[in-house]
Amino acid sequence: PSAATANAALLLATQVRATADAQFAALTATTQALDAADKLTATASAPTVETMGLAAAAETPRPLVVNRFELGVQVQVSYDNMAQWMNVAANQLDVNWVKMQVRWRDIEPQPDVYDWFVTDTYLPAARDHGLRVLVSVVTAPDWAREPGVDLSRTGPPADSQQYADFVAALLRRYPGMIHAVEVWNEQNLDREWTSVDGLRAQDYVELLRVAYTAIKTVDPDIMVVSGALAPTGVSDGVTAWDDFVYMDQLIAAGMLNYADCVGAHHNGINVSPEYTWDAVPNNPNAIFRGPFDNPHHSWSFRSTLQAYASKIALAGGQQKLCVTEFGWASAEGLDGYPPGFEFAADNSLEDQRDYTLLALDFMRDSDFVRLAILWNLNYGAQAGWASDNDNVAYSIIGPGFVFRPVFDAVRDWNRNYEASFN
Repeated sequence: PSAATANAALLLATQVRATADAQFAALTATTQALDAADKLTATASAPTVETMGLAAAAETPRPLVVNRFELGVQVQVSYDNMAQWMNVAANQLDVNWVKMQVRWRDIEPQPDVYDWFVTDTYLPAARDHGLRVLVSVVTAPDWAREPGVDLSRTGPPADSQQYADFVAALLRRYPGMIHAVEVWNEQNLDREWTSVDGLRAQDYVELLRVAYTAIKTVDPDIMVVSGALAPTGVSDGVTAWDDFVYMDQLIAAGMLNYADCVGAHHNGINVSPEYTWDAVPNNPNAIFRGPFDNPHHSWSFRSTLQAYASKIALAGGQQKLCVTEFGWASAEGLDGYPPGFEFAADNSLEDQRDYTLLALDFMRDSDFVRLAILWNLNYGAQAGWASDNDNVAYSIIGPGFVFRPVFDAVRDWNRNYEASFN
């Protein structure tokens, strides 16, 4: 792509996801502060990881079906209302899966010293509502990082086995409560994979290999998902790799030997999923101009997924895609949106609904998508619908806890889809 295209694509990728980890940590910290009294009753676990001994599930978990498309939603942790949010996901939105981001650095701040409060809150609640859980395990603690690395930025451990050991400890603590593990997140970006060795695909594949072995040793039925890449047009190898280029590097380094499903992300900007990147019709009224003035594959949901699937097939892989984050932002009904998120103003609530349904139809019919996680259920509620929070416009629950049109539409779509198998 041209320099303008590359810069625009990187700018978007940075604006859309640059603060995601910070927002997640801030939301968690805020909720912990509000529930400080409850938090004081929780003690860090001893170095020996024990099985979570809780009451039997209130509902029978849904069977792990591996031969067809399924839908889930990302649910933010809530220390006072976790059961209620899981009930919304399971019985009102009526999805099969939920996704949780697990931040290693927060749970094991010192070697063999664990604070499981967040996962103790989340995972049993999902289990009790018959939901399957995808965990995305990210963010090495400072003590595990490489010597000399910039600790102000997120990155991998110096020793991949330490990551694998943590994931194994997580799985042993919550037997039967975790059904899929996504190994890292957007590792084609320096801000997610800050390493003294840079953005090397072979280093990620080594982390994946060791984690895959550890996961399958604990529970061979758990689905291992490779870390989803960030769609971007920058490919300088320092700040970022173009996700198409980096996917080729991952496959060449052997990624398909250590993944049951290949992770993918796409937040659809202000482009309908019916369009490939080179066929997006101009919208003269759009505030956010990237897809129209700087055409590039990173703007297109359809092009991204089709290209990933094609690369896997050309390499002889049988894996399907697990779209661990997708959705469309709408600022309608909100007090505003963060700088750089002008595309949220371009999407009405009806656009958010219609684009999501088109994406679901596409993934269902594609035969190359195993799982899709809608971004997101309740970040808006957990953040008080703050206009400066870049997750709020994606939430499918609006101010006043009112279901946005996309909520009811997704519920009806999934109920009809699941009914076709009964």
